[in-house]
Amino acid sequence: MPSWPNAVEGMIEVFGTEPETVPLLLQFLTLLPEELNSNTRIPITDDEYKERAARLLTANSNRVLELLSLYIQASGVTTAVQIQVFNCLRSWIIAGEVSSIGLAETQLFAFSFDALASDELFDAAVDVICELIHETQEIDDNMAVIELIVPRVIALKPLLLKHREDPDKIKGYARIFTEAGETYRVLLLRHTETFFPIVEAIGECSAYPDLEIVPITFPFWMRLAQNIGKKSSVPQLFLDAYRSLMRVIISHLHFPSDSDALTGQEADSFRSFRHVMGDTLKDCCFVLRTDTCLLATYELITTALSRSPEALSWQEIEAPLFALRSMGAEIDPNDNNAVPKIMDLIPSLPNHPRVRYAALLIISRYTEWINMHPDYIRFQLQYISAGFEDSDIEVSAAAGQALKYLCQDCKQHLVDFLPTLHTFLSTTGLKLVQDDRRQVYEAIAHVISAMPMDRAAESLRTFTLDILAQVHTIASRPTAATQEDIFNINNGLENLEIMLHVIRSFGEELPIACQNTCQQAWLVFDTFLTKYGSSYDVTERTTRVLRHAVTFFDKAALPVAPAVVDRMSHAFEATGYSSYLWIAGKVIDAFGDEEDRRSVWIAGKAMNVSGNNEAYQLLRGSFKVLFERSTAKVVSLLQLKSPSDLPDVLEDYVQMLLKLVDKSPDIFFQSSAFPVAFRASMAALTVVHTDVIFAALDLFRIILTHNCLSDNLSPPPKFPLYAAAIQAAFEKEGYELVGYLLAGLMSDFPEDSTSTVVSVFRSIASTWGPQLLSWLPMILGQLPVAAATNEAKTRFLSDITSAVKAREYDKVKYAILELNRASRKTRERRRGGMGGL
Repeated sequence: MPSWPNAVEGMIEVFGTEPETVPLLLQFLTLLPEELNSNTRIPITDDEYKERAARLLTANSNRVLELLSLYIQASGVTTAVQIQVFNCLRSWIIAGEVSSIGLAETQLFAFSFDALASDELFDAAVDVICELIHETQEIDDNMAVIELIVPRVIALKPLLLKHREDPDKIKGYARIFTEAGETYRVLLLRHTETFFPIVEAIGECSAYPDLEIVPITFPFWMRLAQNIGKKSSVPQLFLDAYRSLMRVIISHLHFPSDSDALTGQEADSFRSFRHVMGDTLKDCCFVLRTDTCLLATYELITTALSRSPEALSWQEIEAPLFALRSMGAEIDPNDNNAVPKIMDLIPSLPNHPRVRYAALLIISRYTEWINMHPDYIRFQLQYISAGFEDSDIEVSAAAGQALKYLCQDCKQHLVDFLPTLHTFLSTTGLKLVQDDRRQVYEAIAHVISAMPMDRAAESLRTFTLDILAQVHTIASRPTAATQEDIFNINNGLENLEIMLHVIRSFGEELPIACQNTCQQAWLVFDTFLTKYGSSYDVTERTTRVLRHAVTFFDKAALPVAPAVVDRMSHAFEATGYSSYLWIAGKVIDAFGDEEDRRSVWIAGKAMNVSGNNEAYQLLRGSFKVLFERSTAKVVSLLQLKSPSDLPDVLEDYVQMLLKLVDKSPDIFFQSSAFPVAFRASMAALTVVHTDVIFAALDLFRIILTHNCLSDNLSPPPKFPLYAAAIQAAFEKEGYELVGYLLAGLMSDFPEDSTSTVVSVFRSIASTWGPQLLSWLPMILGQLPVAAATNEAKTRFLSDITSAVKAREYDKVKYAILELNRASRKTRERRRGGMGGL
């Protein structure tokens, strides 16, 4: 408060002399810097903040330091007060108000280190020492203090052995050593022998068995590696340190001898932490060079394998295998020294599930190297195939991942293996769980994508016909399919989806093998959907395949497009599943402007397209039916449920309308469904879902800013019809639409949507100005004060009125932005309130 200019001194005078009130003073002094530096709700300008912060903190820093020095060893001082002193000191150091030099000149400096001997003061002392070291990161400016700090830090090293059984103490020491190591990295490199005890101490902390302490050291090793890894020569001490670190990390990677002792959460945490440790192994590669680390890890495995099986545990093999996998990201694809030895080692590994799992993931990680050494592919496929037959589901999953990456990175070498993969799917593949089978299909798709187009088309046809045959069998069966049948079909459709996703397209002209498959495939899907399209799972799986099919077949799908749209229209009407609208929108997007194209490719032949083209006329007719039926269905759903219960339906419906108005505006504006769709789309503005709101706002922006509403001297023939439809719809629904826009702007609309709201409002103001001005008073009066103050509403009405009457419609933007800012401030005040000192 400006009226209390000497707050700190006043608090010291009132509370700083009596032992029972000193804790209150220390609490105030601790919170003061935190509040000033973190409370963004203090209602003052930046200049005022700087002036008051300097008056409250900087001007009193020496006085506070003197006071803390007095309290820390005052006669009769309690441990609780000493902890408060340390917490207060740390707060002022973090705020930058206590310099390292100033602190070093007080008894607080020595006492901070001495307090490490006290169990009660230990944690608070560690916090202060770490902040003090951090404060000396400007090395040249703080060398005098650093020369005082470093000997005291190094003197702590023997305590690591003394307190080895106390993990809390070791954690505190690890923080101090690591902070010193990170802050003084430059000095470590300049004066290695002097500062190296700090590195040794950090190494001891890294080797500590408590895995909550070990990661404290990782940032140091990473940053040191970045410093020394770029040097042409690295001091031997550092090389030895990173070799030791590598061995330590690999030892930490070992699963417990009794892995069942880990609970579910403990096992997940340990697995996650192994990946963090893997990043530190990459730091070792950076310093020691990757081949050195690979060979050292390889030797750990060969040494273990040289012992008798009875004396060998799977953990001794699995941990270095995991390390090899982690370091795989650093290997040279052209390496001919270390990696071949690793690849040759894999077949001789014990047949333990954890070992096989780790080995398969090594193959996954090394596929770029295998691509440069294709002689290894046959062996890799054999090892992967055996992995699929393992009873352990994780091993099978690893095999799927290995095959996927092998086919993805080595696809040009695997073309000749495709028949083998097809045989595999029809035999061993039938035993796989779906996740693994899907990965096999994805892998095969990568290989197909690398083949010459005609061969690729034949291969794709081979694999897809297997799946379509299963669908056809179920669809044509006179008896109803069982749940297991539907489950298997959905899995097959998922596999087909992933193949089409990977291959995407063969270009504008389909190869001969694919030219008739679009019609054939659609007949299968149409029959299947007719019979089982009421199943939500079937709908989701089938429409996802159809989405990729539209991309894959492109123009060749035009002959079946009308039938697809009709099926989607009827299916949505029957079920209300939004996925049918989603696919219909994709078809509209793909073929809605077909009239503007000179020709399309149908069955590989160029065909002239005109207004009389039968396929196109059927397609336009299907668009009209779709628009009318889907709109009626959405309206009926809104009568039964609130918009918030229909986010998917409203989003896909509005997205479909966006495609329709863009590709076929005559159908959109001239249909009797347009005014109904206009009103139904307003419901989407009330759904608290970003994608839905953006889609709805875009639709109204396109409608209300359409060129047909402009004063054109020679408008296109249909523009007057469009304008009449828009005028009629807005005259009827405009009042509610404006209400929705303002309510959303002041509550649930995303911040990024404001520009679209501005565009819509500007068009409303310029085209329907008088109506807008007559509606606004009542609309604003209905909006809650919690959304915006009455003053803000009055100002907005005045600004809009002025803009409309003066025909200065650009000023509508500023009125909207000002209302939005005022509303946001009002909401922030309600949520958090205003704070002050």
